[in-house]
Amino acid sequence: MLRRPRLLRAVKQTLAVLGIALAVPLHAQTPTPISKVWVPDLGNGTYKNPVLYADYSDPDAIRVGDDFYLTSSSFNAVPGLQILHSKDLVNWSVIGAVFKQQPPLARYREPQHGNGVWAPSIRYHNKKFYIFYPDPDLGIFVTTATNPAGPWSAPVCLKEAKGWIDPCPLWDEDGKAYLVHGFAGSRAGIKTILAVSPMSPDGLQLLGDDALVFDGHLAHPTLEGPKFYKRNGYYYIFAPAGGVPTGWQLVLRSKNVYGPYEERIVMDQGKTPTNGPHQGAWVDTNAGEDWFLHFQDQGPYGRVVHLQPMVWKNDWPIIGEDPDGDGKGQPVLTYRKPKIKGKAQPLATPPTSDEFSSNTLGLQWQWHANPQDYWAYLNGPQGYLRLYSVLLPENYKNLWQVPNLLMQKLPAEVFTTTAKLTFTPRVEGEKLGLLIMGLDYAYLSLTSQGGKLYVNQAVCQNADKLTAETVSAPLELPATALNQPLYLRVAVQAGAKCQFSYSLDGQQFQPVGGVFQAREGKWIGAKVGLFCTRTAKFNDAGNADIDWFRVE
Repeated sequence: MLRRPRLLRAVKQTLAVLGIALAVPLHAQTPTPISKVWVPDLGNGTYKNPVLYADYSDPDAIRVGDDFYLTSSSFNAVPGLQILHSKDLVNWSVIGAVFKQQPPLARYREPQHGNGVWAPSIRYHNKKFYIFYPDPDLGIFVTTATNPAGPWSAPVCLKEAKGWIDPCPLWDEDGKAYLVHGFAGSRAGIKTILAVSPMSPDGLQLLGDDALVFDGHLAHPTLEGPKFYKRNGYYYIFAPAGGVPTGWQLVLRSKNVYGPYEERIVMDQGKTPTNGPHQGAWVDTNAGEDWFLHFQDQGPYGRVVHLQPMVWKNDWPIIGEDPDGDGKGQPVLTYRKPKIKGKAQPLATPPTSDEFSSNTLGLQWQWHANPQDYWAYLNGPQGYLRLYSVLLPENYKNLWQVPNLLMQKLPAEVFTTTAKLTFTPRVEGEKLGLLIMGLDYAYLSLTSQGGKLYVNQAVCQNADKLTAETVSAPLELPATALNQPLYLRVAVQAGAKCQFSYSLDGQQFQPVGGVFQAREGKWIGAKVGLFCTRTAKFNDAGNADIDWFRVE
């Protein structure tokens, strides 16, 4: 990725010297460069799936006017509840997030793998955006905004409950409002049932008891993730069943909000390679077409997002293509783009590379827990991100316990990530690493020992069980490498097989360690990113200056 224009940087440096802040973040002024590893828009009026080749799991989306907005589960990662925008359902960009610190703040100051924000829903009602989300250990929450890019209100707890998950509201024509949700067996002790509650019209409180409206135990195990709609006098609940990697898309309908509900499978894998196509959002375009966004579980790559055409027949939806005409669709791999009134949207993809030339972190980055102010310093005028070494937690076993991991989603099946950086340690044992994180993880690190700099690879299997790392023999770097630019790289091949390497000059890269097989995290895909830690208590910290982080 090329650096931003020199003139703009020069202006920004001048303003910084004068003590004048740019009123608008640089991200809002310059378009995000197009991904070098995955572009779903084929440029000829068609697209390929996935339209989001990244772990935007449990997606939900809406259209407001000519604009589409999407959000997804963020679990323990912050900024949480990222918001994506598109005008054609194919080209997506990240425009913001609901919160920079996940509440309750103390609880999420430490990594909470697999906890936090589960499947959310996004809606627009009375000129206000709503996001309802579950914390499976705490209850159902709602947050609102007038601008989907933010700011969003502090989340309000609608229902304190353990195991209530996947909420979605419906505002009826008569002014009444309802909330549908599922149950997490791991917390509630029961699953595969759906319930509806009456809700206040402002969406800020529930007004009565739950009514169980559907039991999927007979034919639809692991029924969850419901989305609530109304069309032609029918109430519809779109809900996935059958489990994340192998399930199908179920639709329920009834003339009464509390049922009884008829059922129909409207999409499954069929004869395609797209496993478990389900859980997502029905949206229509301003040209009157219907489409469906859903996820596909790809293991280490997470739950990537596909776009399917959708039609209605006898008041039942058919999602994808229906080659045998039985009313049950299967996913498309390529298809014509949605018809949209208005100007064609230019190419857009979520950000990956970062030159660190802004005053704010790129919207692709997320910490593994609520960040502290002293973890990082972004020097936009000088164009680098400074990571300070953070003391490892007490009783440290491995990185599963470490909050200051700065990560982003894997962006494609095959890619190479390179970071140009300068490591300036101040105390014995400080470490800087380029990391592929998951239930298994591996990293390439620079470590300060005895005034010398060493590079080596560490691998941890079953990190969630707090197993110890296996470390390769350290390689001593030349004395000139200290406080000089170095390059760390990881090349990810098909199947998420990762090879780490380093370079002193950015041209010749030396492999370190063996090929590492990446593995998904807890309910998320693997992630790639950076960390800087130390083992010794000291009244200051060394640091690493990251000049750039490029995904190619």
